[in-house]
Amino acid sequence: MRLTGRPSIQRRLTLLFVIASSAVLLALGLVIASSVEQHFEDLDMEVLSGKMELTRHTLGMLKSSADLEQLAQQMDHSLVGHHGLEVLLIGTNQAVLFATPNAGFAPALITASAQHSPLRPQIWTLGAQTYRGIAAEVATGINEQSRVTIAVATDIAHHQSYMRSFLRTLWLFVAGAAALTGVLGWIAARRGLAPLRAMREQAQVVTAQQLSQRLPVASVPLELAELAQSLNDMLARLEEAFLRLSDFSSDIAHELRTPVSNLMTQTQVALSRARNADDYRSILESNAEEFEHMARMISDMLLLAKAENGLVVPHRETLQLGSEVRALFDYYDAVAEEKGISLALEGDAEISAERLMLRRALGNLLSNAVRHATPGSSVRVLISANADQVLIAMENQGDTIAQEFLERVFDRFFRVDPSRQRASEGTGLGLAITRSIVLAHGGSIAVTSDAGLTRFTMTLPRKPALSSRPRLSSRA
Repeated sequence: MRLTGRPSIQRRLTLLFVIASSAVLLALGLVIASSVEQHFEDLDMEVLSGKMELTRHTLGMLKSSADLEQLAQQMDHSLVGHHGLEVLLIGTNQAVLFATPNAGFAPALITASAQHSPLRPQIWTLGAQTYRGIAAEVATGINEQSRVTIAVATDIAHHQSYMRSFLRTLWLFVAGAAALTGVLGWIAARRGLAPLRAMREQAQVVTAQQLSQRLPVASVPLELAELAQSLNDMLARLEEAFLRLSDFSSDIAHELRTPVSNLMTQTQVALSRARNADDYRSILESNAEEFEHMARMISDMLLLAKAENGLVVPHRETLQLGSEVRALFDYYDAVAEEKGISLALEGDAEISAERLMLRRALGNLLSNAVRHATPGSSVRVLISANADQVLIAMENQGDTIAQEFLERVFDRFFRVDPSRQRASEGTGLGLAITRSIVLAHGGSIAVTSDAGLTRFTMTLPRKPALSSRPRLSSRA
């Protein structure tokens, strides 16, 4: 199935590249523009401050009112060669004492600037022209009461034209850089995401018949290595679950084939000719035994299926292990006495567990021990405990289990001696169910066999671990 209409990682990365690069370039351009504007202002202020100081000096040289008549001539001489520079001198009552040809600034504006922002750069507009200027009020050399307001301004039209051209170039450059960054970002994102596409192609190869496929962790970038490892772990779990399901189906089909075949044969034989009531009763009793065996097997397989999927959560209560074991001794006492086997219990402990499940696990071990114990020997149950866990050991004297079989004794339908009849061996699921019960209680189970002594050891926690799983019935 192809997913459409969703933004891809490649598209998102490309967009992020474009936005980030455009923002950086725009910020850099604005900083440069601000620096250039400040540089122009510093250059203008250097000229304006010089002319302001010159004019201040000229006014300071005045000694009488008659000198004011020569002020215009002196100012004209001092401004020779300064194109675009305008000077305006305002006397008392805002009378214009001197003005360059283009210095048509309003006297009220100049006087206000001189009073409120002396010698601070101002932007003045005169028609279509824009000026940067400064104003100040100074005393003449005539007397302290004779004061003149000076305004010095310079045309900044060429500066503004340059800044407009600069900003226009900046915007064009940012737009071009954004487009170029988009292309380069798309290429970089595509190359960077190539390992993801390779992982997708390899994952598409995985099927029910090829669950052994794994993603190459060593050949992918570090950022994707954990994802690849997680996917490999998931594939391993799926492969294991699939194998368990396949084995489960094969085992149950194999084990049910014989009783079903027996039932079909007996039924066909019974129907082949007329029989009396006793014969039919005998056949039905035999069939009932086969049905009971099949029902028990299906119940056991259902319990194992729940356990393997973590659905068996025991409902715990506080139990005395000694009492539970002695109750099982009473149940198996007749079978043990028939074989001349003695049952012995050593130790006791308190544990939190589900009574029926724990009895079933212990009963399976005890039944197995009695069945394989040498006649005239004893079956011993040893219980010990510490602060955190309880150890239950069940040992019997009998045939030694070969080392290669020890790891398989808890498998479904596994028998050390395949020649044993099913009727005497039960369903072949007892030890597998015992292990599932122990694991459901958060414990472990192991087996050793040496010199005719076989020992099963169960390790169970004394208190349950906290779990958030929903409680399901543990009875198959």
